[in-house]
Amino acid sequence: MDREELGAWLRLTLSQGIGNSTARSLLARFGLPQAIFEQTEAALRLHVTAAQARALCAVPDNWSTLQEATWRWLQDADPQGPARAVVTLGDARYPQALLQTEDPPLLMYLMGPASLLAQSPFPSGRCIAVVGSRNPTAQGAENARLFSRALHGAGLTIVSGLALGVDAAAHEGALDAALGLPAAAATIAVVGTGLDRVYPRRNLDLAHRIASQGLLVSEYPLGTPPLPANFPKRNRIISGVSQGTLVVEAALASGSLITARMAVEQGREVFAIPGSIHAPQSRGCHALIRQGAKLVESAQDVLEELRFPALAPPEPEITHCVDDAAQAPEADTPLLQALGFDPISADALVARTGMTAALLQVELLELELDGRVARLPGGLFQRLAAA
Repeated sequence: MDREELGAWLRLTLSQGIGNSTARSLLARFGLPQAIFEQTEAALRLHVTAAQARALCAVPDNWSTLQEATWRWLQDADPQGPARAVVTLGDARYPQALLQTEDPPLLMYLMGPASLLAQSPFPSGRCIAVVGSRNPTAQGAENARLFSRALHGAGLTIVSGLALGVDAAAHEGALDAALGLPAAAATIAVVGTGLDRVYPRRNLDLAHRIASQGLLVSEYPLGTPPLPANFPKRNRIISGVSQGTLVVEAALASGSLITARMAVEQGREVFAIPGSIHAPQSRGCHALIRQGAKLVESAQDVLEELRFPALAPPEPEITHCVDDAAQAPEADTPLLQALGFDPISADALVARTGMTAALLQVELLELELDGRVARLPGGLFQRLAAA
């Protein structure tokens, strides 16, 4: 779009009291935003309230500054780096799945490979949201990584929110499975800030990787800081562009449950991975399962439910993520059997095994170096399921 058209879209999003629903009604009546702003206040009052009509006829204070910053952001993209774009409701690149939801944003800012932004960057019917706790257990983070790697290997794009914990692990798993520049995004990160910012800063390198092999998405204007209210709101985009939402770990008071609820409201599938009855991070998933979410133990469970054939076998193949008979008993040492799959203290292990504290620490360290046991905060240890 040219600068004038971009400015009109930005002005519409900034107009006081004009939400997405009212804006869509005006667009349906008048066409492009420029036509809305050509109307008299009296003409606008036939379709909106008097206060809304006055707001549409007044130029927002920060409009010209945002227009200049956005235009410069688009024009100054490094030709050797990620491309940038702003897509609106009328753009062919706007995700069709999101248009079918109740509250699609008027416009979205995108950043990703130029080849991806030149076409339709949101693969229709081939997206799966993977969300969960910002403070997952070691097993939860590994599940998010391995499920995402397998699902992307089967041809699905992984959608998440670039948060710490499960979100970051999901993005990383998809990127690990990607080979070079993808025909479709390896992963899509829907963020709660302007795209000229990265939050949290610890995920800066991950955001750069996503911009080179996937897609960064925001509905928020450039310069928008990480305001708490923005993150639950952006969750409707995560679920809206996806066929289903997989919740890996979540506490009962979790933003991931907001995403799951929105997915249900949008007519999408919801999946949940069960976990330990003793882990707070599993209670949200168990609640979802009681409410009708599909219990999944492997990536194949998700693919079968979505009737999505595996395009390539997951590598490595994910086995069940909970203790079951599928795990070979000969692989279990007495210490692994004593560990179980719940977090446990060294003192409790001494009591279970009868080992000396010194010998126990030696064997735990060996298992930790082998990637079979994780050391948790608070002096706890947890066995990791094999993959």
